[in-house]
Amino acid sequence: MTTEFPDYLKINRDALVKGTAVKLSVVKDMSEIAQHMATAMFKAIKVAEQNGHPATLIVPVGPVDQYPILADMLNQNQYSIRDVMLINMDEYLTDDDQWVDISHPLSFRGYMNRKFYDLLNPELSPLPENRICPDPNNVGAIQQLIDQRGGVDACFGGIGINGHIAFNEPPEPGHMIPTEEFLQLPTRNLNLTRETRTINSVTVGGEISIIPWRAVTIGMKEILAAKEQHFYCNRIWQSSVIRRVLQGPITGDCPASLLRTHSDVSLTVAEYVADLPDIRLR
Repeated sequence: MTTEFPDYLKINRDALVKGTAVKLSVVKDMSEIAQHMATAMFKAIKVAEQNGHPATLIVPVGPVDQYPILADMLNQNQYSIRDVMLINMDEYLTDDDQWVDISHPLSFRGYMNRKFYDLLNPELSPLPENRICPDPNNVGAIQQLIDQRGGVDACFGGIGINGHIAFNEPPEPGHMIPTEEFLQLPTRNLNLTRETRTINSVTVGGEISIIPWRAVTIGMKEILAAKEQHFYCNRIWQSSVIRRVLQGPITGDCPASLLRTHSDVSLTVAEYVADLPDIRLR
């Protein structure tokens, strides 16, 4: 029996964004991804200020390495971001839908403190009220904040093994959601898929049982309403994922494919992600 692979897995680097409006950048490796992302975040903050308002950004914890670099850029330039609002995409929840404690080793809020806010000179750091994480007890507050700020200047993020962005997971088998409905999904609490929990365990020692089942996430509605989209891929397994995202069907079954409905999207990947997937036993 011959195994048929999806056609998009055969697409070479030069054709990755063919037929799309996505702007593709290929850099060397994980460290260059982090540098590129920090630079792009700093640029978005400065452009918003030049346009007469403090930036409002949706930001991830994953990729992660850009934050110390961005903190150093801001400190070196004595550039204040007190009025900049950073809205984190998501956070793990306990079984009763409360944030995991900020001291939990997997807490995204805790990571932002350790690797970004605590590294900034205090006089440059965002005001506490501008350090936002979606609240599982008031998921509608995110849209209200965005409306008060006049919209989101830019959204930054990564892409998961199943094509999720933030924790917008694809529907489970047998639970189809029309694409138009998926596009309008707001900030919400949800179950994480087994695929997400498995791949997330790889970066924290391989123990699946310590990955929470529940999370709160910014919705597709808020993400896709941002003026700019900047996404980054630095893991070797994303070589297949980006091909599905860029050249597979546009559907909620691969949430990141819906970025192709946006008019201003950049995707930056490491060289080994741009390369054809190496599908073999090893």
